[in-house]
Amino acid sequence: MRTELVSEPGDPGRPNEDFASVGLPASGQGGSLVVLDGVTPPGDGGGCLHSVPWFTARLGGALTELTVSLPDVPLAGLLSRALARTAADHATSCDLSHPRTPQATVVLARWSPVSVDYLVLSDSVLLVESPDGAVTPLLDDRLDRLPRSALADHALVDSTLRNREGGFFTAAADPSVASRAVTGSLPRGEVRALAALTDGAARWVERFHRGDWTDCLALVREEGARALVERVRALERTDADRTPPLRGKTHDDATVVYAELSPRQGLPRLSAPCRGSAGSAAGRVP
Repeated sequence: MRTELVSEPGDPGRPNEDFASVGLPASGQGGSLVVLDGVTPPGDGGGCLHSVPWFTARLGGALTELTVSLPDVPLAGLLSRALARTAADHATSCDLSHPRTPQATVVLARWSPVSVDYLVLSDSVLLVESPDGAVTPLLDDRLDRLPRSALADHALVDSTLRNREGGFFTAAADPSVASRAVTGSLPRGEVRALAALTDGAARWVERFHRGDWTDCLALVREEGARALVERVRALERTDADRTPPLRGKTHDDATVVYAELSPRQGLPRLSAPCRGSAGSAAGRVP
């Protein structure tokens, strides 16, 4: 079994707000991956005493444990439990009703010898490769379906679109948001590899259009996750010199996790992947 996981901050002077893990149960049957992309808070801190990395570490840690220890509970149920546990850790000290209380996008995948279950919430991406090499992006595209004009004013987004019907959803303090995630299950025999990406790594496809999702997965398999992140950073530096540059952060936290599943046992050879989503990442405001 080979594992590779890459997560790099967009700014070396700031903490990385992403979280990533791979869990392999002691039984040796199957495994799981967790990828979170923390949402950078506004200047006022979002009503919370804690940082986004504090939140993603606790939520990600809970999800890593639960996806391995409770294999019979659906992933949406595990996300709900993990959100409730994390909220309880700071409910007495922080305003969890604030629209920008610490929150994150979520990708979960759990495989067994029989099936591969998945969950995607907001604009991180899960790529699924079939044995014949076809790559399918599993996306929550609600944010992409919103007009860019509706995303221009952050205060308006927070009051009318964030975690609201007709808008988009992220994992924050409300456990019921788990029911809004994109979920499903695939037969184990239909999946050869998985790649989970935060939008900072998915920029190679979504923002810079250097290839499609199949090309992205091939790049990660052949050259590694580090190569994908390095190519994104080079493109970001070039874009920063443009007049005008593309919208959005110049550099974003970038995380890739790649899992290559054994054809016989449902056990993974793991490597670092790319991330993505449909549409242009330049207009995203998670």
